[in-house]
Amino acid sequence: MGATGAAEPLHSVLWVKQQRCAVSLEPARALLRWWRSPGPGAGTPGADACSVPVSEIIAVEETDVHGKHHSSGKWQKMEKPYAFTASRPKHLLVFINPFGGKGQGKRIYERKVAPLFTLASITTDIIVTEHANQAKETLYEINIDKYDGIVSVGGDGMFSEVLHGLIGRTQRSAGVDQNHPRAVLVPSSLRIGIIPAGSTDCVCYSTVGTSDAETSALHIVVGDSLAMDVSSVHHNSTLLRYSVSLLGYGFYGDIIKDSEKKRWLGLARYDFSGLKTFLSHHCYEGTVSFLPAQHTVGSPRDRKPCRAGCFVCRQSRQQLEEEQKKALYGLEAAEDVEEWQVVCGKFLAINATNMSCACRRSPRGLSPAAHLGDGSSDLILIRKCSRFNFLRFLIRHTNQQDQFDFTFVEVYRVKKFQFTSKHMEEEDSDLKEGGKKRFGHICSSHPSCCCTVSNSSWNCDGEVLHSPAIEVRVHCQLVRLFARGIEENPKPDSHS
Repeated sequence: MGATGAAEPLHSVLWVKQQRCAVSLEPARALLRWWRSPGPGAGTPGADACSVPVSEIIAVEETDVHGKHHSSGKWQKMEKPYAFTASRPKHLLVFINPFGGKGQGKRIYERKVAPLFTLASITTDIIVTEHANQAKETLYEINIDKYDGIVSVGGDGMFSEVLHGLIGRTQRSAGVDQNHPRAVLVPSSLRIGIIPAGSTDCVCYSTVGTSDAETSALHIVVGDSLAMDVSSVHHNSTLLRYSVSLLGYGFYGDIIKDSEKKRWLGLARYDFSGLKTFLSHHCYEGTVSFLPAQHTVGSPRDRKPCRAGCFVCRQSRQQLEEEQKKALYGLEAAEDVEEWQVVCGKFLAINATNMSCACRRSPRGLSPAAHLGDGSSDLILIRKCSRFNFLRFLIRHTNQQDQFDFTFVEVYRVKKFQFTSKHMEEEDSDLKEGGKKRFGHICSSHPSCCCTVSNSSWNCDGEVLHSPAIEVRVHCQLVRLFARGIEENPKPDSHS
């Protein structure tokens, strides 16, 4: 079969009869093996036949009704099933975290993923990590040109390591200074595959719709591609980290900071730290300055979630490219001065999400209508309120109600934002003076007071950042995953 299959007489569809399937269609959603059986007429399906797009087929071999395989004939097991489409990977670099989650990463890969890669004739180089940041360091050192993609087997922390390594290696090769907050980052040609084996698997759940290892493996096998935004987090012209899911100050920052001290509790440390942080009810005073994402065609409260083939992501990307063209003529600086907005006061939490941040505990996530590739982040500000009202807000993350429908909650779709704690505003005179010149009037409708704690920490995709003053910028569709987005379940036929 040709590289794309477009020139084949099958017209991108094979009529086949299913004799058996090695993995159920749910939740894997794709077929592992299909066998050909002639229909009643040439080129037409039999009564018990169905059609399968060529791009979905993993492997084909001939067998009779008794399951016996033939060593000759027209249909043979393919040596190169990736020839169905040009985008299928042939050789992958796999990183396995044997410690993350419940320590099942290696077992999940060997039992559920490796057999599928073998069936699809995908070769792999496997690295079982032994210490933190090994994946990141390895990607900086080895020759990655021979690979068609990188696979992360583990949780969100493992994915973050691979992400940082791949982005960093790409920028170094392109001569881009990552520490410059306004640097235009270069996207990598390699895609990242996520095999979920962690405690929350937020990134996988928000991009695929399930945390099932076989489903993720099949997306890798068929060569799916999904573009995803990445936020860079800087402090004083120094890159701190990249973020793809949650960047949280206050409540979520306190949780992750406290949980780091209780690793001996295992996964229970998150529940314990969450309860402790809720009862503490600390608020933090500071200033949030942001540039609204006027290029996006969506909004945080439009109830239009990001799905496979997302119209919002496509259109927003086009609009952003138009803005970037204008920036070439020196218009960006003028727009920044005119459009930057400022919010100050006391906050229980400040969250920025590049995706819905959905997981098993919160199926809709922190921002249900956030989009994966629209070049923006949803900035959620939870002002100081009673403990009871904050509990009401948290409960909304587990049901279908609008979690932004509170007077103490504000949400904005932004492409850049800065935060400075009140404590830092008083100490960092340079940043304060720069803010006055850039943003003009700073709101004073919320008088200052003495909060219980001066500063919180930032939760950056599960890692702690201690800087209370940061600058965040969203880089539109900087990385690509082996995924296709969450697919809507077809509605049942009312006449059937």
